[in-house]
Amino acid sequence: MERIEACISFLLGKAYQQVNQDARQRLAPYGVTPVQYALLKLLWQHDGQSGVALGDRLRLDSATVTGLLDRLGRAGLIERRPDPHDRRANLIYLTDPGRSLEVPLDREMDALNADLFGRFDAVDAERLRALLARIGRLPEVAPEGVARDR
Repeated sequence: MERIEACISFLLGKAYQQVNQDARQRLAPYGVTPVQYALLKLLWQHDGQSGVALGDRLRLDSATVTGLLDRLGRAGLIERRPDPHDRRANLIYLTDPGRSLEVPLDREMDALNADLFGRFDAVDAERLRALLARIGRLPEVAPEGVARDR
């Protein structure tokens, strides 16, 4: 390879750094990080999940999920409650302050997506989304949240 700028690892790393920095700036006024937002998003969609289920969906190990849940709990955004079907487990529920962040945080992340994908025409933006999903070995999902058939 003649130039590092031609390396996929370098290109994806720099793109990640820029997107993550932009997301952090948008979420910082709310005291939430991008990965915390992702976890909250799953709870807004379906409250009362286990830490294991959240970690599986976000592809995070249990230690990382535990740390995230601890920080969100200390911030008063979530609470752990015993699982009525498994005394060894807890389920994660949003608190009122956690629920109240859904609209403003979604608005910030929607704006971030619009800004980033707005750099491309609609065809290229959708192709980029599909390519990133393929690289990440994720199911392709349309912008409206409808899974695509492959």
